[in-house]
Amino acid sequence: MVGVSDEDLRRVLGLLCQEDTLRALASLVLGDSGDLPPKALDRLASGGLAERDDDGKWRARPERFRELLRERAEPPAELSAEERVLRTFLVDGRLTTMGMRRDKRLIVLRYVSRVFEPGVRYPEADVNVALRAFHDDFAALRRYLVDEGLLSREGNVYWRSGGPVEV
Repeated sequence: MVGVSDEDLRRVLGLLCQEDTLRALASLVLGDSGDLPPKALDRLASGGLAERDDDGKWRARPERFRELLRERAEPPAELSAEERVLRTFLVDGRLTTMGMRRDKRLIVLRYVSRVFEPGVRYPEADVNVALRAFHDDFAALRRYLVDEGLLSREGNVYWRSGGPVEV
């Protein structure tokens, strides 16, 4: 099954932000398909929220919301080892634990290090703010990053010295 793209989600949510399509969808859900704006119905159909039945009568497709959620929630068929580790230890972008084997910790640390731009020097306070977004024990996280050579430090200034670089 192909996952739902961000464009699909934006299209459906955008339809619900338009007053005429929202009213048309509400009318269809309530069973009233008479005298609805054809443009609104066509837009609903393009987002999969409405369709014509065999008699040419419009009907709502509220199951489209479940389809979007199910498809979006399904993990890709094959996850890399790194993706599996990140899904295990990061929930809503936050680390669930710091206690993990070194090989797994390195995967997580490389991921975390990407918040720092190569070539930019950061005062310790800025590093702490960025790392607190991942874990409350930002000092331990900072120490791990330095110990593994992903961040370097001189005084209270840090810079990224390792990890993957987006090209």
